[in-house]
Amino acid sequence: MLNKPSYKFTLIDMAVILFLITVIYLFFSRMSHFLDYKWEWEAIPSYFFFLDAVTGKIKANIFIKGFITTVKLSVWSTLLGFLMGTVSGIMGAKGSFEQRFVSRIYVETIRNIPSLVLVIIFYYFISSQFLDALYLDRWLRGTSNTIQQITRFLFAGPDQINSFISAVMALGIYEGAYVSEIVRGGIISVPDGQWEASWSIGLSRQKTFLLVILPQTFRRVAFPLAGQFISTIKDSAIVSVISVQELTFQGMELMSATFLTFEIWITITVLYFILTFSLSRSVAFLERKYALKQ
Repeated sequence: MLNKPSYKFTLIDMAVILFLITVIYLFFSRMSHFLDYKWEWEAIPSYFFFLDAVTGKIKANIFIKGFITTVKLSVWSTLLGFLMGTVSGIMGAKGSFEQRFVSRIYVETIRNIPSLVLVIIFYYFISSQFLDALYLDRWLRGTSNTIQQITRFLFAGPDQINSFISAVMALGIYEGAYVSEIVRGGIISVPDGQWEASWSIGLSRQKTFLLVILPQTFRRVAFPLAGQFISTIKDSAIVSVISVQELTFQGMELMSATFLTFEIWITITVLYFILTFSLSRSVAFLERKYALKQ
């Protein structure tokens, strides 16, 4: 069993920490003195939770609602991207010439289009044409309160469902192009001897791929896929341009109403950092733990 490396706190570490503290202090100091900016941090907590005067209960406010929407948007986009990317990756690694061609067209096209452009295209050409024609929002408004609550909990309310779905589709297709390359690389990295060993015990080509190759592929690419999920969280901020009420959109709406520009942007930054950093540290921990078992 490998010994875990010990880490010692050095003078360089101390110098880096002092440098960061100095930079932060100078930033806030210059904001106060040179720009004559009055900090109002005391107003920020009320935008996380508030006390309902009618029911007397504590309810989630703008920041929490936006944070939850960001998480839902990222989860559904990741699931869609994983499905599309897995299919495309399999086609690109072991498919026919036509399948490899389709996979390559998909990957190269999406990866060379800015994600913001893709979101806008899907909003105006998918949401405003296809989704509106399905009258999904009208159907939801006519359903029972239970169905509306479940839909709102999992996705969004009737007033936001079309924008939410178009945002999920755009982000899912965008992230799927990167997942495709991760999966394709994982399949190619499995040694050819695994195929030959499976055939020698009587497994067909299809069963070999499903029972032997694919499980090994996902073990090899599990951590890169987790990193792609973290990237999806950061990319989700761009859907604020189509009025999906995620964290960035809620923050901009709040800034226009309160003019607490820097306090709100810093708060949004911290919330994104908490979410992505905690996930990245969890992935790193699992990666080290998995490596020690090898």
